[in-house]
Amino acid sequence: MRIASRKGSKSIEGFIRYSCKTNIGCQTVPIQRDLYPNLKLRIYTSGLRQNRMAKMLGIDEAHLSKVVNGFREPSDDLRTQIAEILHSDPEWLFHKVFVTEESPVIDGETMQPNK
Repeated sequence: MRIASRKGSKSIEGFIRYSCKTNIGCQTVPIQRDLYPNLKLRIYTSGLRQNRMAKMLGIDEAHLSKVVNGFREPSDDLRTQIAEILHSDPEWLFHKVFVTEESPVIDGETMQPNK
């Protein structure tokens, strides 16, 4: 699957792979967590900034960031509000994917990590 981005074209796999690493100093540390790739994709393609969305939702920017990046589980009410803002189905937006750097799994298919 390919998506159009502001800076050209990227694959959703690359987008997710980029989203699940963190750098500490010169060392890359893998992160294991549930991720909402559809939510990240929809926010990215809508052009809406997270700080603006947080204001619309009446929540702290840090809280929204933790939800978007899979570190915090959103309440049912928050899911509904986000879906309304993004004009999307909440079930589609919050489809969970467990991702690790070593072997990310998307809809049952294992992706090979970047070498």
